[in-house]
Formats: sequence, C-alpha cells, structure tokens
Amino acid sequence: MAEPSSKSNLPIELKGKLLLADPSLRDGVFDHSVILLTHHQHADGAAGFILNHPTGKLAGEFLKGDEFAALRQLEVHHGGPVASDQMTFASFWWQPKSGLRWSVRITAGQAAAQMRMPGRIVRAFIGYAGWSAGQLESELARTSWFPLAAARDLLGHPHQPQLWSELMRRISPFHRILAEAPRDPSLN
Repeated sequence: MAEPSSKSNLPIELKGKLLLADPSLRDGVFDHSVILLTHHQHADGAAGFILNHPTGKLAGEFLKGDEFAALRQLEVHHGGPVASDQMTFASFWWQPKSGLRWSVRITAGQAAAQMRMPGRIVRAFIGYAGWSAGQLESELARTSWFPLAAARDLLGHPHQPQLWSELMRRISPFHRILAEAPRDPSLN
C-alpha cells in the first residue's frame, strides 16, 4: 500500500511571486536581488527578472532611432545572467481580483504605448534570471531564496537596491534582522 504523499512533495507554484535572495548570495548578480518570477513550472523550470538592480543606463543609450524617442529616458535594469546581450521590455500593473499582472518581451512600440497607460509601469531589462527543471526548488530547499507574494504597493516602490531590505522587513522579525545587518558582517 502506497503512503499518501506529504504536502511538501507536492509541486509548488511560484509564478507571480517575488524571490528575495538570502544574504549568503552576496557574491555575483543575485546579491540582495528581488526577482519577479514570470514563469514557473516544475517540469520545465522558472524564469523572471531582477527588479532592483539598475544599470545606471537609459534605454536611449542603446536605442538610437527616432521610433524609440518615447523610451529614451527609461531606466535599464540588469534582469539576470541569462541572455545578457538582449534588452527586454516588460509592463506591470495591478488588477484588484488577480493581483500583479505583467506582459514581458513586448516590442518597443508596445512599451511606449503602455507607458502612457494609467497604472502601468514599464521596465527595460538586460538579461533575465532562469532555472532549469527542479533547480529553483532545490535552491528553495537550501533556503537560498525567500518567496514572497507581491503586494499592491510593489509598483509604487522605486525599483532600486533598497527594495530588497524594504521587502525583507515585511516577512518576519528574523528577516528584519537580516535586512538591517551590514552587507559584510566581517567588517563590523
């Protein structure tokens, strides 16, 4: 007779969740990262964009044609280590019944049009974050990431490096201590 599977053995659904990097991931691209998972299926992996790593560059530095004029002042973020030679536009908005919504890999024309829509934010990303099948689940089991539901005010926060500590403080008192710890405790 087979034992009933435990709840921990059930596939988890993380699409639409935020992943906050554990402070131990301080080396490399995921240091204090907040990632929005735009895709997650246990069988084929996960993908998303780092929200809080601006590059200091504007889309106009990459897109020179007149047709990109509306996007010239759009800040470019480092979306992750995969396809780091590609720029991707994404639009984000909040729907009262279904929460955070997004449209990724939109054209420059679509991005410019959505920038004019009330309640939408548009971001440009260089690269994205990606995981193969089961890889993210393994990293979650090692507590490399803290999953968090996206709150409505996410769209009102500046998507700057301090977003990580602001969101960590919301999880629990323990996570608040992590958020307020020095980046390199050995220098304390």
